[in-house]
Amino acid sequence: MTSARDTYPRHAQLPPPSRERYAPSPVSGKPRGEAVRTADGRELILRSIEPGDMAAVQRCFKRLPSQDVRRRFMHAMSELPSPMAQRLCRIDPELEAAYVLIDETVKPAELRGVGRIFVDIASNTAEFSVLVEREWTRIGLGALLMQRLVDECRRRGLSEIWGYVLMENRPMLDLCKELGFVAKMVPGEASTAQISLKL
Repeated sequence: MTSARDTYPRHAQLPPPSRERYAPSPVSGKPRGEAVRTADGRELILRSIEPGDMAAVQRCFKRLPSQDVRRRFMHAMSELPSPMAQRLCRIDPELEAAYVLIDETVKPAELRGVGRIFVDIASNTAEFSVLVEREWTRIGLGALLMQRLVDECRRRGLSEIWGYVLMENRPMLDLCKELGFVAKMVPGEASTAQISLKL
């Protein structure tokens, strides 16, 4: 037995019933990124940053101690303006890559760490930045993000990854030393070191 849908040409077929047209999309149940576990057993999702992360980025910024803000942005900031947060979440994939560590055990999901690179095409190198929320430091997340950035630079065929780090930021300097980075002082900036890794 055939139905009206079978007997009419494809272009003349009736649209599906409203219960089908407006039904929610099936959920795969798979996380949008890679599940990773911290040294103390907590689970986070590692994935590329998305435009929808803007609110989480701003909430994360508000939780940062002023010292951490200065270490990351090289100057004091009381809040992360919306245009800047939007820019950080809407990257140009040709020139940037950014990875976030998302804590989905809370609602709304919170951002616990972020690592990013900015590619300089002229020099075939990339500048990096890494930030991990204070309560989530010293459990391997900084190393995880740095390794992911190094891998991304190698995938792109870049010759070097580098960044500026304040001399007071000993945890980051020690981490990069373990990963093989070389540090040198920035001329005229006694408080800042440039660290780099040849790829």
